[in-house]
Amino acid sequence: MSSSSSRRRTSHTPHRRAAGVALAGVAALLAAAVQAGAASAAPADAPAGRVNPAHAALKLSPSQRAELMRDASADASGTAAAIGLGTQEKLVVRDVVKDADGTVHTRYERTYAGLPVLGGDLIVDTAKSGATQRVIRATNASLKVPDLTPDVSKAAAEQKAVARAKALGSSKSAADSSRKVIWAATGKPVLAYETVVGGLQDDGTPNELHVITDAATGQKLYEYQGIENATGVGNTQYSGQVSLTTTQSGSTYTLNDGARGGHKTYNLNHGTSGTGSLFSQSSNTWGNGSTSNAATAGADAHYGAATTWDFYKNTFGRSGIRNDGVGAYSRVHYGNAYVNAFWDDGCFCMTYGDGSGNADPLTSLDVAGHEMSHGVTSNTAGLNYSGESGGLNEATSDIFGTGVEFYANNSSDVGDYLIGEKIDINGDGTPLRYMDKPSKDGGSADYWYSGVGNKDVHYSSGVANHFFYLLSEGSGAKVINGVSYNSPTSDGLPVTGIGRDKALQIWYKALTTKFTSTTNYAGARTGTLAAAGELYGTSSAEYAAVQDAWAAVNVGSRSGGGGGGDGTSFENGSNVSIPDNGPAVTSSITVSGVSGNAPSDLQVSVDIVHTWRGDLVIDLVAPDGTAYRLKNSSYWDSADDVHETYTVNASSETANGTWKLKVQDVASYDTGYIDDWKLTFP
Repeated sequence: MSSSSSRRRTSHTPHRRAAGVALAGVAALLAAAVQAGAASAAPADAPAGRVNPAHAALKLSPSQRAELMRDASADASGTAAAIGLGTQEKLVVRDVVKDADGTVHTRYERTYAGLPVLGGDLIVDTAKSGATQRVIRATNASLKVPDLTPDVSKAAAEQKAVARAKALGSSKSAADSSRKVIWAATGKPVLAYETVVGGLQDDGTPNELHVITDAATGQKLYEYQGIENATGVGNTQYSGQVSLTTTQSGSTYTLNDGARGGHKTYNLNHGTSGTGSLFSQSSNTWGNGSTSNAATAGADAHYGAATTWDFYKNTFGRSGIRNDGVGAYSRVHYGNAYVNAFWDDGCFCMTYGDGSGNADPLTSLDVAGHEMSHGVTSNTAGLNYSGESGGLNEATSDIFGTGVEFYANNSSDVGDYLIGEKIDINGDGTPLRYMDKPSKDGGSADYWYSGVGNKDVHYSSGVANHFFYLLSEGSGAKVINGVSYNSPTSDGLPVTGIGRDKALQIWYKALTTKFTSTTNYAGARTGTLAAAGELYGTSSAEYAAVQDAWAAVNVGSRSGGGGGGDGTSFENGSNVSIPDNGPAVTSSITVSGVSGNAPSDLQVSVDIVHTWRGDLVIDLVAPDGTAYRLKNSSYWDSADDVHETYTVNASSETANGTWKLKVQDVASYDTGYIDDWKLTFP
């Protein structure tokens, strides 16, 4: 989350904070008290530069997946007890992924006293033997809510939510639904109401505003829009003459794709509700390449859905958006001159407007891939659509939308790292977003900084988009499929790409087995490193490239240390939990083979995931016990996480020996862990 939070306290008074809880990371073994963030090492014989087949996800049939989910549901109570949940907490199975080595990644939602816990989702990894290997949690906060009786009425919460929706353009006078929940995604878990208000947004997009209200104080804790869209798209993008899978009944053909879960494409004919009419005609040739024929947009949408389905199936073994073999459906000609397209998980459908003047249907291939990928995110990590997690949500759709475009290999729309490049929203031929240098759109962030979560999610997504481009293609100037790119790095150091195919595999595995609803950029680094380690090995070039690409967007340190590979580096990437307002913890690095004393410019790179970093005091402890202060606590520093490289004059110390990073949390209510740290001897 951002650094915009504020608090007031007097000396020695515990503090409270309403801020995002960072991704717990890939947890260590349960015997180590569920410590977050450690990446699993691949087997020693994992082939360098190639996916370790043991950690590749199996292509499960719908019946196999259903059986795994039934088994997990039957064992849910035992799993809850095994991972240390309280007696009032229960687990509800949401998804399963099985690796070739028998490891099962089970994603759960959580309930407390029968109430849904928003931000309480977690992933449990179970070995083939049945032993629990690790737990990844959306929050590390303990679920202890002593009072389950609201002080604020449901009607009052609904009234505030409706007022907020009206301020955003909705004309609804009543909420669609309201329920009691436990809100655990930000700060201390509390009893709350989740109120949903429907209707239309001010630009005509369907509204599904979710407002979370504290049931004790009436304070708004969080809000997000359930309808996820890519705004501003306009010009028609066609894919030339393509093959469509349709259904014939007698002499009638329909846009019904029986080969892809029964995906259907409907004509809303400028309506805004329902499904309209299924495209149906006596000829199996659809559209004429222009807006004069309503079926042209239907053909584009049908092709986009089929290509997206095939991309996920053939790239990741995923069968449909929910991975259950069931197709979604598409609706075209939505509204009147509606300049947008959106995925709605509620109807499990994709919808396209016709653009300005109803002249440019928004049925381009990358838009289809982008929007339907929101459905994949919703049915896997469920990344909250706000703050840094919202930026990751949008970036995931840009990443997979780009993957769809390259996968299609369509000569009329060659693959590129430009988003909405054919739409021309500004009327000057420029794309909507650029992955190689996101700031070229005038609003997106090239690099992470503490306030990036305050930006609109379409702009905060730039950090992850830039990471993905660098991981795929590397930095510097190059031409790909006729498009010129020139990608910079935050530290001025080069990045060597590993190829788009490998980068996609890493991102997908992280999304489906490592990310949770509250994952932020530090957590995304942890998750992608864990995924890269499992797929390619922790000593692989791919693993190092993930480190370097994140460092290049100012998230964490480089694989060779802060000096970009110059000098000798020693690193400890094992996670160490930092107790809230508790004793200091340490992480050790043993240095050997360095002659003489340490230098006067010893580089200490520190990556710590922790909400409200001002609570932390950080020291470097030399082998002889001498402590060098790296960071003092600060009442005013409310930002999340520490990603810094400190310079220490350690010339009086013998270089060889055991060095320690010592970290202490000196105030209450915020938690985290040492993610990684490194010593570099120039």
